[in-house]
Amino acid sequence: MPTGATTTVEIDTTLFITVSGPPGCGATTLCERLADAVGCPYVSGGDIFRELAEDRDLSLNQLTAKAEASDEIDRALDRRLQSIAEKWGTANKPFILESRLAGWIAGDRADLRIWLDAPEDVRLERIEDRVETEAEMRVREVSEAGRYESYYEIDIDERGFYDLQLNTARWGKEGVFQVVRAALEEYDPDADTGAFSTPDLDP
Repeated sequence: MPTGATTTVEIDTTLFITVSGPPGCGATTLCERLADAVGCPYVSGGDIFRELAEDRDLSLNQLTAKAEASDEIDRALDRRLQSIAEKWGTANKPFILESRLAGWIAGDRADLRIWLDAPEDVRLERIEDRVETEAEMRVREVSEAGRYESYYEIDIDERGFYDLQLNTARWGKEGVFQVVRAALEEYDPDADTGAFSTPDLDP
């Protein structure tokens, strides 16, 4: 099979999965591929953010500016994501939640928490065709990290509770998917001796 080619894959699992990482880490690509293979719903924090902008008749840039000025937007987003996590955390059905804070928001409700990353130059190359500029990406990352710490006393660089951390620059898109696929297919609840716990957030 040619490098990078994909095949139709089905994954039999009931796990609630969270995927997190900085812009350009490959989270959207992985989530779309996983959702298709598992045959489950997938909710993105970015999609919820766009919904909040539409609800308020604001552009994304305008909503981002409001989020910088007040905690109301961030907390509204996190409450919506937390509600989704609470619903799917007891459903015993597969589900994927993706956002920078998904692992924290889902907490102990999640069965598998994944953090994706890549060197900054790789991530910048991946987002070069997006509306967001390099400078804006850097500013957003620093700003979000500060807000998370201010609101929830969260250090976004604390990743010890993630079950799987991947540098997505080391594999192609299919390779990243296959690594996560193996983690899902080899998961045995009887052999699971315990996940790292996370504190509950109070958005």
